Amino acid sequence: MLNKTSVVIPAKNEAVSLKILIPQLKTMYPDLLEIVIVNDGSEDDTVKVCEELGVTLVTHIFSRGNGAAIKAGARKAKGEILCFMDADGQHKAESVGRLLTELSQGFDMVVGARKRHAQASKSRMLANGFYNWFSSKITNYPIKDLTSGLRCVYREKFNEFLHLLPNGFSYPTTITMAFLRAGYQVGYHFEAVSGDRIGKSHINPLSDGLRFLLIIFKVGTLYSPLKVFTPFSVLMFLTATLYYLYTFISSGQLTNMSVILFTTSVIIFLIGLVSEQINTLIFMNSRRD
Repeated sequence: MLNKTSVVIPAKNEAVSLKILIPQLKTMYPDLLEIVIVNDGSEDDTVKVCEELGVTLVTHIFSRGNGAAIKAGARKAKGEILCFMDADGQHKAESVGRLLTELSQGFDMVVGARKRHAQASKSRMLANGFYNWFSSKITNYPIKDLTSGLRCVYREKFNEFLHLLPNGFSYPTTITMAFLRAGYQVGYHFEAVSGDRIGKSHINPLSDGLRFLLIIFKVGTLYSPLKVFTPFSVLMFLTATLYYLYTFISSGQLTNMSVILFTTSVIIFLIGLVSEQINTLIFMNSRRD
Protein backbone atom coordinates (compact mmCIF):
# COMPACT_ATOMS: atom_id res chain seq x y z
CA MET A 1 0.00 0.00 0.00
CA LEU A 2 2.94 2.34 0.63
CA ASN A 3 3.78 2.74 -3.06
CA LYS A 4 0.23 3.99 -3.58
CA THR A 5 0.21 6.36 -0.60
CA SER A 6 0.71 10.11 -0.42
CA VAL A 7 1.26 11.72 2.98
CA VAL A 8 -0.25 15.22 3.00
CA ILE A 9 0.89 17.65 5.70
CA PRO A 10 -0.43 21.22 6.01
CA ALA A 11 2.22 23.45 7.56
CA LYS A 12 2.36 27.02 8.78
CA ASN A 13 5.68 28.09 10.32
CA GLU A 14 6.61 24.49 11.16
CA ALA A 15 10.20 24.39 9.84
CA VAL A 16 11.63 23.04 13.11
CA SER A 17 9.22 20.12 13.40
CA LEU A 18 9.38 19.30 9.67
CA LYS A 19 13.16 18.83 9.94
CA ILE A 20 12.37 15.93 12.26
CA LEU A 21 9.13 14.55 10.81
CA ILE A 22 10.06 14.36 7.11
CA PRO A 23 13.31 12.33 7.63
CA GLN A 24 11.42 10.01 9.98
CA LEU A 25 8.77 9.36 7.33
CA LYS A 26 11.40 8.77 4.63
CA THR A 27 13.43 6.43 6.81
CA MET A 28 10.46 4.49 8.14
CA TYR A 29 8.63 4.24 4.80
CA PRO A 30 11.16 4.20 1.93
CA ASP A 31 8.46 2.87 -0.45
CA LEU A 32 6.14 5.81 0.23
CA LEU A 33 4.93 7.31 -3.06
CA GLU A 34 5.34 10.94 -1.97
CA ILE A 35 5.21 13.44 0.85
CA VAL A 36 3.22 16.57 0.05
CA ILE A 37 3.80 19.61 2.26
CA VAL A 38 1.33 22.47 1.89
CA ASN A 39 3.02 25.66 3.02
CA ASP A 40 0.15 27.84 4.22
CA GLY A 41 1.73 31.28 4.18
CA SER A 42 4.69 30.43 6.42
CA GLU A 43 7.10 33.19 7.41
CA ASP A 44 9.90 30.91 8.63
CA ASP A 45 12.17 28.45 6.76
CA THR A 46 9.42 25.96 5.92
CA VAL A 47 9.97 26.31 2.15
CA LYS A 48 13.75 25.99 2.47
CA VAL A 49 13.46 22.87 4.65
CA CYS A 50 11.06 21.23 2.19
CA GLU A 51 13.30 21.99 -0.79
CA GLU A 52 16.35 20.61 1.01
CA LEU A 53 14.54 17.40 2.00
CA GLY A 54 13.13 16.81 -1.48
CA VAL A 55 9.39 16.65 -0.89
CA THR A 56 6.51 17.84 -3.06
CA LEU A 57 5.71 21.41 -2.08
CA VAL A 58 2.53 23.43 -2.53
CA THR A 59 2.73 27.05 -1.40
CA HIS A 60 -0.01 29.48 -0.45
CA ILE A 61 1.41 33.01 -0.57
CA PHE A 62 -1.04 34.03 2.14
CA SER A 63 -2.46 31.81 4.87
CA ARG A 64 -5.79 30.40 3.70
CA GLY A 65 -6.53 28.06 6.58
CA ASN A 66 -6.02 24.43 7.51
CA GLY A 67 -8.94 23.17 5.42
CA ALA A 68 -7.77 25.06 2.35
CA ALA A 69 -4.30 23.52 2.78
CA ILE A 70 -5.82 20.04 3.05
CA LYS A 71 -7.80 20.57 -0.16
CA ALA A 72 -4.74 21.88 -2.01
CA GLY A 73 -2.72 18.88 -0.86
CA ALA A 74 -5.44 16.43 -1.90
CA ARG A 75 -5.56 17.98 -5.38
CA LYS A 76 -1.78 17.82 -5.76
CA ALA A 77 -1.28 14.30 -4.38
CA LYS A 78 -0.90 11.42 -6.83
CA GLY A 79 -1.52 8.50 -4.48
CA GLU A 80 -4.59 6.30 -4.41
CA ILE A 81 -4.46 6.63 -0.62
CA LEU A 82 -4.06 9.90 1.26
CA CYS A 83 -2.70 10.08 4.79
CA PHE A 84 -3.20 13.43 6.51
CA MET A 85 -1.23 14.47 9.57
CA ASP A 86 -0.33 17.67 11.41
CA ALA A 87 3.10 19.25 11.11
CA ASP A 88 3.43 20.48 14.70
CA GLY A 89 5.01 17.32 16.07
CA GLN A 90 1.99 15.85 17.83
CA HIS A 91 1.50 13.07 15.26
CA LYS A 92 4.06 10.29 15.06
CA ALA A 93 5.47 8.87 11.82
CA GLU A 94 4.81 5.29 12.91
CA SER A 95 1.07 6.01 13.06
CA VAL A 96 0.93 6.04 9.26
CA GLY A 97 1.76 2.35 8.99
CA ARG A 98 -0.79 1.33 11.60
CA LEU A 99 -3.57 3.35 9.99
CA LEU A 100 -2.76 1.89 6.57
CA THR A 101 -2.96 -1.61 8.02
CA GLU A 102 -6.35 -0.78 9.53
CA LEU A 103 -7.52 0.74 6.24
CA SER A 104 -6.74 -2.53 4.43
CA GLN A 105 -9.27 -4.33 6.65
CA GLY A 106 -12.13 -2.96 4.54
CA PHE A 107 -12.55 0.61 5.77
CA ASP A 108 -12.92 3.62 3.48
CA MET A 109 -11.30 5.95 5.99
CA VAL A 110 -9.43 5.32 9.24
CA VAL A 111 -8.98 8.04 11.85
CA GLY A 112 -6.17 8.18 14.39
CA ALA A 113 -8.18 8.77 17.56
CA ARG A 114 -6.76 10.50 20.62
CA LYS A 115 -7.31 9.26 24.14
CA ARG A 116 -8.77 11.71 26.65
CA HIS A 117 -5.48 12.41 28.41
CA ALA A 118 -3.83 13.25 25.07
CA GLN A 119 -5.92 16.38 24.51
CA ALA A 120 -4.10 19.72 24.44
CA SER A 121 -6.04 21.13 27.41
CA LYS A 122 -8.96 20.36 29.71
CA SER A 123 -11.24 22.69 27.77
CA ARG A 124 -10.33 20.97 24.50
CA MET A 125 -10.85 17.58 26.14
CA LEU A 126 -14.34 18.54 27.31
CA ALA A 127 -15.26 20.11 23.98
CA ASN A 128 -14.04 17.14 21.93
CA GLY A 129 -15.72 14.73 24.33
CA PHE A 130 -19.02 16.52 23.78
CA TYR A 131 -18.53 16.55 19.99
CA ASN A 132 -17.89 12.81 20.00
CA TRP A 133 -20.96 12.11 22.15
CA PHE A 134 -23.25 14.42 20.18
CA SER A 135 -22.13 13.19 16.76
CA SER A 136 -22.48 9.56 17.90
CA LYS A 137 -26.08 10.25 18.95
CA ILE A 138 -26.88 11.98 15.66
CA THR A 139 -25.39 9.25 13.47
CA ASN A 140 -26.08 6.20 15.69
CA TYR A 141 -22.44 5.32 15.04
CA PRO A 142 -19.63 5.25 17.65
CA ILE A 143 -17.43 8.24 16.79
CA LYS A 144 -14.27 8.13 18.90
CA ASP A 145 -12.59 11.32 17.66
CA LEU A 146 -14.53 13.73 15.48
CA THR A 147 -11.85 16.41 15.14
CA SER A 148 -8.62 14.42 14.72
CA GLY A 149 -6.40 15.61 11.87
CA LEU A 150 -4.66 12.22 11.63
CA ARG A 151 -6.40 9.99 9.09
CA CYS A 152 -5.90 7.76 6.04
CA VAL A 153 -8.48 7.64 3.28
CA TYR A 154 -8.93 6.57 -0.32
CA ARG A 155 -8.37 9.66 -2.48
CA GLU A 156 -11.20 8.95 -4.92
CA LYS A 157 -13.74 8.86 -2.10
CA PHE A 158 -12.21 11.81 -0.27
CA ASN A 159 -12.36 13.96 -3.40
CA GLU A 160 -16.10 13.31 -3.76
CA PHE A 161 -16.64 15.73 -0.89
CA LEU A 162 -13.81 18.18 -1.54
CA HIS A 163 -16.25 20.95 -2.41
CA LEU A 164 -17.99 20.55 0.96
CA LEU A 165 -14.87 21.09 3.04
CA PRO A 166 -14.45 24.48 4.74
CA ASN A 167 -11.19 26.42 4.59
CA GLY A 168 -10.94 26.57 8.37
CA PHE A 169 -10.27 24.05 11.14
CA SER A 170 -13.50 22.04 10.95
CA TYR A 171 -12.56 19.99 7.89
CA PRO A 172 -12.21 16.73 9.96
CA THR A 173 -15.76 17.15 11.22
CA THR A 174 -17.14 17.77 7.75
CA ILE A 175 -15.37 14.87 6.03
CA THR A 176 -16.31 12.44 8.82
CA MET A 177 -20.00 13.33 8.66
CA ALA A 178 -19.93 13.31 4.86
CA PHE A 179 -18.48 9.79 4.79
CA LEU A 180 -21.03 8.48 7.27
CA ARG A 181 -23.87 10.22 5.42
CA ALA A 182 -22.74 8.55 2.19
CA GLY A 183 -22.66 5.12 3.84
CA TYR A 184 -18.88 4.71 3.76
CA GLN A 185 -17.06 2.69 6.41
CA VAL A 186 -15.16 4.83 8.93
CA GLY A 187 -12.80 3.13 11.36
CA TYR A 188 -10.91 4.39 14.41
CA HIS A 189 -7.55 3.38 15.79
CA PHE A 190 -6.25 4.89 19.02
CA GLU A 191 -2.89 6.50 18.36
CA ALA A 192 -0.46 8.08 20.80
CA VAL A 193 0.09 11.78 20.22
CA SER A 194 2.74 14.01 21.68
CA GLY A 195 1.53 16.44 24.33
CA ASP A 196 4.65 18.54 23.80
CA ARG A 197 4.21 20.06 20.40
CA ILE A 198 7.30 21.34 18.61
CA GLY A 199 5.18 23.83 16.76
CA LYS A 200 2.37 25.83 18.26
CA SER A 201 -1.36 25.56 17.75
CA HIS A 202 -2.82 28.13 15.38
CA ILE A 203 -6.23 27.93 17.02
CA ASN A 204 -7.21 31.05 18.91
CA PRO A 205 -9.61 30.16 21.75
CA LEU A 206 -11.31 33.57 21.56
CA SER A 207 -11.79 33.96 17.81
CA ASP A 208 -12.32 30.25 17.15
CA GLY A 209 -14.54 29.59 20.16
CA LEU A 210 -17.77 30.44 18.34
CA ARG A 211 -16.57 28.49 15.32
CA PHE A 212 -16.18 25.36 17.43
CA LEU A 213 -19.64 25.82 18.91
CA LEU A 214 -21.03 25.97 15.39
CA ILE A 215 -19.46 22.57 14.75
CA ILE A 216 -22.13 21.10 17.02
CA PHE A 217 -24.88 22.35 14.72
CA LYS A 218 -22.89 21.57 11.60
CA VAL A 219 -22.62 17.94 12.69
CA GLY A 220 -26.38 17.58 12.81
CA THR A 221 -27.28 19.65 9.79
CA LEU A 222 -24.68 17.97 7.59
CA TYR A 223 -25.69 14.45 8.57
CA SER A 224 -29.46 14.74 9.12
CA PRO A 225 -31.02 18.21 9.44
CA LEU A 226 -34.37 16.81 10.59
CA LYS A 227 -32.71 15.32 13.68
CA VAL A 228 -31.71 18.86 14.68
CA PHE A 229 -34.76 20.83 13.62
CA THR A 230 -37.45 18.38 14.78
CA PRO A 231 -36.67 18.62 18.53
CA PHE A 232 -36.74 22.44 18.31
CA SER A 233 -40.04 22.25 16.43
CA VAL A 234 -41.55 19.89 19.02
CA LEU A 235 -40.29 22.09 21.87
CA MET A 236 -41.86 25.15 20.26
CA PHE A 237 -45.13 23.27 19.68
CA LEU A 238 -45.29 22.13 23.30
CA THR A 239 -44.57 25.69 24.46
CA ALA A 240 -47.35 26.97 22.22
CA THR A 241 -49.77 24.34 23.55
CA LEU A 242 -49.00 25.08 27.19
CA TYR A 243 -49.30 28.81 26.61
CA TYR A 244 -52.60 28.33 24.80
CA LEU A 245 -53.99 26.22 27.66
CA TYR A 246 -52.88 28.87 30.14
CA THR A 247 -54.55 31.74 28.24
CA PHE A 248 -57.67 29.69 27.51
CA ILE A 249 -58.14 28.79 31.18
CA SER A 250 -57.31 32.28 32.46
CA SER A 251 -59.07 34.42 29.85
CA GLY A 252 -60.91 32.02 27.55
CA GLN A 253 -59.20 33.09 24.34
CA LEU A 254 -56.56 32.18 21.77
CA THR A 255 -53.92 34.92 21.85
CA ASN A 256 -51.69 36.19 19.05
CA MET A 257 -48.65 34.84 20.90
CA SER A 258 -50.07 31.32 20.81
CA VAL A 259 -50.64 31.61 17.06
CA ILE A 260 -47.10 32.89 16.55
CA LEU A 261 -45.64 30.01 18.58
CA PHE A 262 -47.67 27.39 16.69
CA THR A 263 -46.68 28.95 13.37
CA THR A 264 -43.02 29.07 14.38
CA SER A 265 -43.03 25.38 15.26
CA VAL A 266 -44.41 24.52 11.82
CA ILE A 267 -41.87 26.78 10.07
CA ILE A 268 -38.95 25.22 11.96
CA PHE A 269 -40.10 21.74 10.97
CA LEU A 270 -40.51 22.76 7.31
CA ILE A 271 -37.03 24.32 7.29
CA GLY A 272 -35.66 21.01 8.57
CA LEU A 273 -37.61 19.09 5.92
CA VAL A 274 -36.35 21.31 3.10
CA SER A 275 -32.78 21.14 4.48
CA GLU A 276 -33.03 17.35 4.51
CA GLN A 277 -34.03 17.31 0.84
CA ILE A 278 -31.27 19.75 -0.14
CA ASN A 279 -28.76 17.69 1.84
CA THR A 280 -29.85 14.52 0.03
CA LEU A 281 -29.46 16.21 -3.38
CA ILE A 282 -25.99 17.49 -2.46
CA PHE A 283 -24.81 14.01 -1.57
CA MET A 284 -26.46 12.48 -4.63
CA ASN A 285 -24.58 14.96 -6.83
CA SER A 286 -21.33 14.30 -4.97
CA ARG A 287 -21.57 10.56 -5.57
CA ARG A 288 -22.54 11.11 -9.21
CA ASP A 289 -19.53 13.36 -9.85
